[in-house]
Amino acid sequence: MHRWSISKTDIGKRRPHNEDSYIADDRLGLYVVADGVGGHAKGEIASQEAVEQIHGWVKAEFGTIQQFAATPTDESLQNLRRLLESAVQSACYMVFGMAELDPSHRGMSTTISALLLVGPVGFIGQVGDSRVYRLRGGALEQLTEDHTLINYKLKHGLISPEEAARAPGKNVITRAVGHRDYVEVDTIHVDTAPGDRFMLCSDGLHGYLKDREIGAIMGKEPKVATQELVDLANHRGGRDNITVVLVGVA
Repeated sequence: MHRWSISKTDIGKRRPHNEDSYIADDRLGLYVVADGVGGHAKGEIASQEAVEQIHGWVKAEFGTIQQFAATPTDESLQNLRRLLESAVQSACYMVFGMAELDPSHRGMSTTISALLLVGPVGFIGQVGDSRVYRLRGGALEQLTEDHTLINYKLKHGLISPEEAARAPGKNVITRAVGHRDYVEVDTIHVDTAPGDRFMLCSDGLHGYLKDREIGAIMGKEPKVATQELVDLANHRGGRDNITVVLVGVA
């Protein structure tokens, strides 16, 4: 399958610097968005290091990817899920270790949303509240689960959807890469088909748009879509950094 991607990141209107990082490697089929946490503790270092570590780890296992592409089996599928999980874990260990070595970086960490496209399958690794969506036939689906305090309470019936919409602290995350030397990584795999579009984004984007708006814009010409998504988030406040990676399968 042929893959293409268009990416854009923006500092937003309120933040002094951009703590988001991303990578889009069409040849490898790897796409990652990271939203750094830490402010003066250098969240931008955490996100950049995590993205680079994941990219390097996956590239080093190109043979495993080729094996699945040539002969997809249940075993090779599970191997690729473990590969993506290990890549995120290695990033977690690296970021935590950097913070341990430099006291000024203590507390830095990052979210990770990673998508690896191999043949007719997409593998996803998730930590935090950045997101991966899929648009298929005009229908939008959020493929990842937010690791936030609000979502935890909602999932366990501690608050209602109406209370969640009004609740403060929507950006309090319950998992992050680098906060400790280990993190639980959600990994899933989904089927892909020609015409599918995927979007990875930080919460500076999805926090301002409803799903129906995201789906409508994602279907537009790719460069127009990415710019419109960023512009809309800025127009509605732009209180956070904004990053979007739009990926297509043909």
